[in-house]
Amino acid sequence: MVSKKGPTKGSGGKHRNKLKGKGPTPKAEDRVYHKAFKAKKQAEKRQRSDPRLAARRRVAKFTSDSDDLVIGRNAVLEALRVGVPASTLYVASRLEHDDRTREIVRLAGTNGLNLLEADRLEMDRIARSTNHQGVIMKAQPFQYSSLIELAERAERKAKAMEAANSAAARIAARPLFIALDGITDPQNLGAVIRSAAAFGANGVILPERRSASVNATAWKVSAGAAAHMPVARVVNLTKAIEALKERGYYSVGLDGGGSALVGETGFETDPLVIVLGSEGKGLSRLTREACDCIAGIPMTNAVESLNASVAAGIAMYAADRARREAAAASK
Repeated sequence: MVSKKGPTKGSGGKHRNKLKGKGPTPKAEDRVYHKAFKAKKQAEKRQRSDPRLAARRRVAKFTSDSDDLVIGRNAVLEALRVGVPASTLYVASRLEHDDRTREIVRLAGTNGLNLLEADRLEMDRIARSTNHQGVIMKAQPFQYSSLIELAERAERKAKAMEAANSAAARIAARPLFIALDGITDPQNLGAVIRSAAAFGANGVILPERRSASVNATAWKVSAGAAAHMPVARVVNLTKAIEALKERGYYSVGLDGGGSALVGETGFETDPLVIVLGSEGKGLSRLTREACDCIAGIPMTNAVESLNASVAAGIAMYAADRARREAAAASK
């Protein structure tokens, strides 16, 4: 007996997900159970162990933007002699040593530097040049102070000297800063730091933008003065000057068209900020407007302007001389 097949009960969409596709088939090298996957992992392992690629990774790490490299035998030797803080010294393998390289290695060992040997190709990549003479040193970044730290340190020193019986000591202890507006040459910066230390300034103020930083070149030119001369970096130099003026400081800008001469402004015996502009453009407009007085250095017409570091040295000497004369007059 044959029965007619009637309608059957459906699933009601219960198994709908099972009917969906699972996407494209993964590549053989992406399937963990496939031999192509194992071959890919072995190739990556061989690539990581390749000494040439390892050298490139070391070079990339060594020559990052934050690094400060001193390149060449004379430069490295001078940097080590003046005590430039450094972390690593690279020396080319099979280097023909002379008196300079022997002293470099000796000073590096005395200062606790990491001494690494590299082949010629790696040295060229680190220096981005072939003119390294087989010696490269990595300097440590300079530790800047804040403007508030500089001001408070100088004011504590001045306050401590107020109780002294010597008028010369009290006047000499009054805060003196030098602010640099647009000085982009690190050699000029190093020379200014050296002059500031020589005339007893309390610190140097730099803007963060359009300004040189205290790198190995500046440190070397300062002849080690950067080790004990605090330097502050500020976002806005004009606002920094105004903040110091609110604390009782006076600001004198240096410019050839000034209304007074350096050392004769009348502000030298007060807490003072000497503001120096770039050699070409001078003081910016806003910085100039923030100064209480603009002073010039007397010169002959044969010379248009002075080097920035020379002008800074003259201005600080004039301020120091005015303070010594005021101390002598008060006796």
